[in-house]
Amino acid sequence: MNEFENGNFNNENNIPEEQKVYYATPISVPDKKGNGKNVLTVVLCVVLSFVIGISSGALTAKYIVEKSGGNQTNGETLNKTNVTITVDETANSTIEAVAKKVNPSVVGIRTTAAVQSFFGGNTESTGEGSGVVYSEDGYVITNYHVIESATGRTNASIEVYFANASEEAVSATVVGYNITYDLAVIKVNKKGLSPIELADASKLAVGQYVAAIGAPGGLEYMGSVSYGIISGLNRTISTTNAADKEVSLIQTDAAINPGNSGGALVDIQGRLVGISSSKIVSESFEGMGFAIPVDTVKDICDKIIAKEYNPDPYIGVTISQSWTAERLEKYGYPAGAVVNSVVESGPASAAGIKSGDIITEFNKKNITSAEGLTNALSSCKPGDTVSVKIYRSGRYYTTAVTVSSNNAQ
Repeated sequence: MNEFENGNFNNENNIPEEQKVYYATPISVPDKKGNGKNVLTVVLCVVLSFVIGISSGALTAKYIVEKSGGNQTNGETLNKTNVTITVDETANSTIEAVAKKVNPSVVGIRTTAAVQSFFGGNTESTGEGSGVVYSEDGYVITNYHVIESATGRTNASIEVYFANASEEAVSATVVGYNITYDLAVIKVNKKGLSPIELADASKLAVGQYVAAIGAPGGLEYMGSVSYGIISGLNRTISTTNAADKEVSLIQTDAAINPGNSGGALVDIQGRLVGISSSKIVSESFEGMGFAIPVDTVKDICDKIIAKEYNPDPYIGVTISQSWTAERLEKYGYPAGAVVNSVVESGPASAAGIKSGDIITEFNKKNITSAEGLTNALSSCKPGDTVSVKIYRSGRYYTTAVTVSSNNAQ
């Protein structure tokens, strides 16, 4: 029995898988009886020290003035006592200005939902995150996973907290969301808000300075600011809401912690670069945060607000891009789409599909690649129930999956 059949298909030891800071010299002086000390020596030392001090001081002043364009005559420095040193505080003042500009546009979000306990009773489950004011009339952008627990439930609530009134909860409703891109739009009945300014996505560059603003650790830390640089562009990772296609993200070393989700990543002009989405929590990957690019955010959220889109079919899996039909054949497996991860409580999970399964047939269509599955899924509509054939541990299985919607109002 091979490693795949033992359930170790993703074991990297077998078959590689992609993704995851003075000393002072004391001076001797004569005692009260005049014994044991050489006064001449002391005097000479004092004089010598004075001369050396004056000389080195002049050299130091000369160097500073020369560097700053000071006046000189015959190699001598003039106005030594008027030398000034200017400290460049550009970096400090810039980040401070960014925070003052952006904070009114970043909010805290709390969700509350009733969940059934192990003993049958109901308990309240709360979650906290961040959001960004998108329009003056109340639209707020956040991550889907921030408000996920409050979607589709009548006994759930979403509250928004603004920087100028952090103790006042404003009720919000869900406008819509897109699970693949981990984006959601919520609405508060409030006008005169301060919408965030958007950056030009085409001008983003690796190495440029950015700041992350949000509520890391929860609402208690609303308005927290961290800064760093854009470490990379077009990164793809598996997020909490793994879905059917890869999403390009911005990588940054600005500190992004759990409560930052849904908050703003901005440039040094205080313009939105991206929506903070996730952080790799690993000792070996310190300083790797991710954000959804501003152009993607604008495109998706504008469609949600305008309701000018058709719901995308969704089954809740990520598919490996590296396991081609040729590579699978090399290791003795059938061609198909290799499931990398499955969204908990998603349609595929409900149908019994697991990580490591190879989907060989979907809705009566043969599947030999990740692209093939995407195409087959795109021909379905939310609500359709389709048959899916998978290969697992040396055997084929057939199950039924009810296609869901990747976005909804």
